[in-house]
Amino acid sequence: MKILVINPNTTASMTDHIAKAARAATSPGTEIAAVNPARGPVSIEGYFDEAMSLAGLLDTIHRHPDCDAVVIACFDDTGLDAARCLTDRPVIGIGEAAYHFASMLSNKFSVVTTLARSVPALEHNLARYGLDARCARVRSSEVAVLELEQPGSNARQRISAEIGLAIREDRAEAIVLGCAGMAGLAAALAAEHGLPVLDGVSCAVKMAEAMAGLDMRTSRLGGYAPPPAGKLERIFGT
Repeated sequence: MKILVINPNTTASMTDHIAKAARAATSPGTEIAAVNPARGPVSIEGYFDEAMSLAGLLDTIHRHPDCDAVVIACFDDTGLDAARCLTDRPVIGIGEAAYHFASMLSNKFSVVTTLARSVPALEHNLARYGLDARCARVRSSEVAVLELEQPGSNARQRISAEIGLAIREDRAEAIVLGCAGMAGLAAALAAEHGLPVLDGVSCAVKMAEAMAGLDMRTSRLGGYAPPPAGKLERIFGT
């Protein structure tokens, strides 16, 4: 089985970090192909960055037809619906995957994300997935995405402090880490705080393995119908 894991931003060091977390979550025999577009924003923090990343994301999926499933490794689930129109292979967003895992492990969960401008997009997605009633709150740690890459940063401590507030103030029973750059922190934070802490990259990879293993395919009826014949060739030049 081969899973294509796409970091929709162009920061290669973050792609490497995501790849490490994805490989740690896979079963024996599963190959992870972790990539990022050549052009686009260096981080995705809000609606504008999402829009600017879409062309690179979709082009990357189009150029990797040999995988069994696709994971979009941006917690905003950037381009998720468009990607599902582009391929009938399972396409999993790390946000949607983590929310569903959390809803099956707890009555109420909170999300700890990066900057405040990322909060509205995540709240919108929770409502769209029908999980807003299960989420106590989407909280901002005011940690910029690229701070997670900086040696000596106190980003982990600030994220941990926000988790503590979610437990005390939201009465959260589980925590979802709201950024792909937080991949790899979940186990230590879960041990520190004594509740499930979910990393969307790991959740999405396991969900992708399950769907591909069952030979599931995205429906071609209705909203996820593919583009008309010839349109992709005109857009992507292939």
